[in-house]
Amino acid sequence: MNSAPTWGVVATIKAPARYILNFAAHHLDLGAHRVHVFLDEDNAQARAALKAHPRCRVTVTDDAYWQRRNKGRPERHQPRQTANATRCYRHNPQVDWLAHVDVDEFLWPGAPVAEQLAALPDTVRSARVRPIEALAPDPDDLPPEGTIWCKGHARQHSPRRTQTIAIYPTYGEHLNGGFLSHVAGKVFVRTGIEKTSLRIHNAFFNRAQDPDPARLDDMRLVHLHGHSWDHWLKLYRFRMAQGSYRDSLRPAPMPDGVALTMNQLFSMIEAEGGETALAAFYREVCTATPELRVRLQEHDQLFSVRLDLDAKRRHHFPDAD
Repeated sequence: MNSAPTWGVVATIKAPARYILNFAAHHLDLGAHRVHVFLDEDNAQARAALKAHPRCRVTVTDDAYWQRRNKGRPERHQPRQTANATRCYRHNPQVDWLAHVDVDEFLWPGAPVAEQLAALPDTVRSARVRPIEALAPDPDDLPPEGTIWCKGHARQHSPRRTQTIAIYPTYGEHLNGGFLSHVAGKVFVRTGIEKTSLRIHNAFFNRAQDPDPARLDDMRLVHLHGHSWDHWLKLYRFRMAQGSYRDSLRPAPMPDGVALTMNQLFSMIEAEGGETALAAFYREVCTATPELRVRLQEHDQLFSVRLDLDAKRRHHFPDAD
């Protein structure tokens, strides 16, 4: 009888120590054999805590690190992420399966991760985890303590389009699944395959994207992309200039051919009403109001999640608080 496969995550992170250790602790708690963290900016507290943990590996990507990488430090963070993830995969992942995720993304499995990976056929090279986006709590109708409401979307494009317009009556025609960030999710990649490289959302084998990753349907990726108004607004300008709302991204494919990029949508909203209009958008699309929860529930797209990140951080990194 074969033993259960080992798995791990890799991330390139620039964040406060609390966020970095929350990310690591959550995945350690799920059974990750390795948590690989590449610090995009050194963080002494996080670095020390990660280095002391036997299942964590931490690398500071300073100037000397990038000088050893031949081409130097990429200007944009996305190429830095993929370069670090690919390096981890090729050189010493120390696991049978590796997932490339971000600091605000948390695997949420319905069954142990190792069991789900063990059930995949030997021919599977990569397997996709679909995302759900965290909603901000409604100040007038708070969820049970410790609970996060999240929204999902239909997997197929046509029903997703119909659902999105029904769930988000003002802005749905401009959104892909009602999400502000990616709908693609992230992939686990079987290690030990030559000429493999990792991207943000996909794996490439011999320079060709895996055309048909397996589906891990009993697992979700909880994305804390816009889980509070203050957090979202703080990151908004960066995302518009360089991140997930930048104007160089293509619009999402729509069955009827109608689409705006997120950059175009937010620029239009701001032009019409400034920050007040952005707040109205956030209220309808990103806040777990009773009305939104009812509409999501009608389409089986409402999820209740408990991450308990503070407790996990204190358990795995008791000396870091």
